[in-house]
Amino acid sequence: MILPSTGLPIETGIGSILDALRDRRRVVVVAPPGGGKTTVVPIRLLEMFEASGVTGRIVMLEPRRLATRAAARRMADLLGDEVGGLVGYQTRDERHIGPSTRLEVVTEGILTRRLLNDPTLDGVAAVIFDEVHERNLPTDLGLALTLESARLVREDLMIAAMSATVDTDRFARILASAEDPAPVVTVEGRTFPVAVHHHGLARGQHLLDATAATILTVLEREPGDVLVFLAGIGEIRRLMGQLAPRVPPGIDLYPLAGSLTLAEQDAALAASRPGRRRVVLATDIAETSLTVEGVRVVVDTGQARVPRFDVRTATTRLTTIAASRASADQRAGRAGRVEEGTAHRMWSRGEHQTRRRELEPEILQVDLAGLALDLALWGVRDDAGVASLRFVDPPPPKALAQARDLLGRLGALDDEGVPTEIGRRMSRLGVHPRLAAMIVHASDDAHRSLACELAALVDERDLLRGRPDDLPSDLGLRLGILRGEHVDDRSDRGAIAALRRRVEDLRRRADITGVTPAPHHRAGVVLAHAYPDRIALRRRGGQFQFLDAQAAWLPGEDPLADEAVVVVADTDGDRRRARIRRAAAVDPDDIATVLDARTTRSVTLDWEGDELVERIERRIGAVVLTQTQRRAEPSPEVTAAVVERVRATGLGALGWTPASSAVRARVRFLHRYLGDPWPDWSDAALLDSLEDWFVPLVGSPVGLGDVAALDLVMALRSQLPWPEGSHLDEWAPATWTLGSGREIPIDYTPAVDHDAAPVVAARAQQWFGTTTHPCLLDGRVPLTVVVLSPADRPVQITSDLPGFWTGSWAQVRAEMAGRYPRHAWPVDPGAAPPSR
Repeated sequence: MILPSTGLPIETGIGSILDALRDRRRVVVVAPPGGGKTTVVPIRLLEMFEASGVTGRIVMLEPRRLATRAAARRMADLLGDEVGGLVGYQTRDERHIGPSTRLEVVTEGILTRRLLNDPTLDGVAAVIFDEVHERNLPTDLGLALTLESARLVREDLMIAAMSATVDTDRFARILASAEDPAPVVTVEGRTFPVAVHHHGLARGQHLLDATAATILTVLEREPGDVLVFLAGIGEIRRLMGQLAPRVPPGIDLYPLAGSLTLAEQDAALAASRPGRRRVVLATDIAETSLTVEGVRVVVDTGQARVPRFDVRTATTRLTTIAASRASADQRAGRAGRVEEGTAHRMWSRGEHQTRRRELEPEILQVDLAGLALDLALWGVRDDAGVASLRFVDPPPPKALAQARDLLGRLGALDDEGVPTEIGRRMSRLGVHPRLAAMIVHASDDAHRSLACELAALVDERDLLRGRPDDLPSDLGLRLGILRGEHVDDRSDRGAIAALRRRVEDLRRRADITGVTPAPHHRAGVVLAHAYPDRIALRRRGGQFQFLDAQAAWLPGEDPLADEAVVVVADTDGDRRRARIRRAAAVDPDDIATVLDARTTRSVTLDWEGDELVERIERRIGAVVLTQTQRRAEPSPEVTAAVVERVRATGLGALGWTPASSAVRARVRFLHRYLGDPWPDWSDAALLDSLEDWFVPLVGSPVGLGDVAALDLVMALRSQLPWPEGSHLDEWAPATWTLGSGREIPIDYTPAVDHDAAPVVAARAQQWFGTTTHPCLLDGRVPLTVVVLSPADRPVQITSDLPGFWTGSWAQVRAEMAGRYPRHAWPVDPGAAPPSR
């Protein structure tokens, strides 16, 4: 196999490139767009292999699927062969590699998978990294792992890094072998002059309107095809809508984006038909590696759409930013590939100078969960292991730690950071670890099949056209459209077809065949396996709260606005109050089942009046999933709550009656005068010892009603010490018997509250005949006797009743006899019979 000279600029440096690879095993190649490095270098290297008897294959990495396919086709054409013969290619969705293939063009993730499966890269003689300046995350990881493989087990492996614009010193150090920087081969390009014009927007002018006007002017004044760079497919669609009714006859409009079908991409790349011109509306996919035939004019909106990971919200958003100066130069260069051209930039010359020279690499900007899983599978489980790899820029430690934490919660890594069997299964699916976990953790094949559909809907372009905030958020609705169950006027047929192919690819990887997927109302419970941290509960109309207490919202007219619980796959990234973009409703009970390990159940006791109720909550983080209430049932916790309520009322909740209060006072009297074993039944003592005396009495209460129903008299008496307690009525009787035989109550309250004697009260006539003062405890404690008038008013309080009879009785008698003449007032009451 000998390819005649192509005449491309790269041919002038091919000898140096091959010498560097043969002698040093490393080379950095710098050549401008159109110089032929993508197609010529691999072919010349293969010719060297054949001439020297090297049998290994060449693997070349391209950052985009479209460029991968185009590069393979171009090399096959140069060799007069078909793709799949000597030259083949493989992307996530396609594989055209045959038994005779020796030059494989692959997307970046393909190489990483091969390295993880076989770190020796058995059968591979050289790896070429094309367009390394783009600094995609898979490129940086693939390069680091390839260099590690070469260092440890494949010293013979040849490695080349190629780009039009690259930091040559940095890449020369990264590719260094034996401490010597890798050789750098720079090739001057053969390009034509490009006149650059800047068009600053007028105040209030919309970018797409200004771009459309510029394109129409260019078509009128300048020859050749026009390549327009836009941020994304949405802008492409909108600009095509503006141009279609306004372009002159003979002008064809073509979209060019990675999400389009192969046929649509091929149509955009093909040369214009004779007599016709075309306008190709492209994303930055056309910035490098691809040749768009016949382009003489570039119109650049100066925008790029890049992923940005927010560590705080743990979400990645595609964000529209200003393209870098280096990117603008790459785009402008597309106009000078075949003849002199022009580039029209939709921003001012002054603004151009304020733009970044280059954009930051993806490894510093995106979610690193996939990277962390790949590193763990490689054997790197900590920061020291990461530092040992030759990353052009090392991954940020904070983002990497957050990624590992997520993998742990998804079950992909164990506590030591070692990949689990679940993690290994996840890695084989080729999607973000969240989506892989959703497929792996689904309960059965029907739900795994549904998970594959959801993974495609979340990972790929939306099948509904329109501004994201104008579209419904419901993934269940999208599932219905994807399955053909209903039609929506906003549906994108191309996106639907691509999604269906992606679903089938995922099902194949997950080994799911011939299974009817679970109904779409199960989408939420399946999605929860991917986004356990993005479960959101509705607080009020359209207002939701995530598990970490952050707020989210939906417009009131959205189908999910009134759902109790949703699982959110996508938001607008707002840190304070995120607008939910794509989500699915879920039953709270299903969430609790799916996330059982993270669900906590708590039972709290609350008082409603005099009754205790149990409030049972199921929570995930700060969010309450379900809450139920029921009357409390007997338990130690309920008893403790009743005890605390009694304590809080200062024993008032016990429902004291005169009889129970009297028993308590009599015992307190005996404790005061006799001490132990009579118990201390003061408030303080009883409150301190509720658990000792009250709990055995009350049994298993469920409210204050059970406490009030206690027979306190019997309960208290049962607590008295034996045998002393049997003498209570003898030593501290409840009543005093008068001479007439009538019993009057003894009030022990003064004895316990005021350090005074117990009190008995009766009318004077009832005390007649009493010649010995009433006493308790064998005469040791005289009672305080209150002598009452016939109107029951005290006329004398005495602790010496006989002394009263012989003393001041005469004065009392004289006063009372005149006031109450019908009552007896004897001169010597001690000798008079008592009245009843």
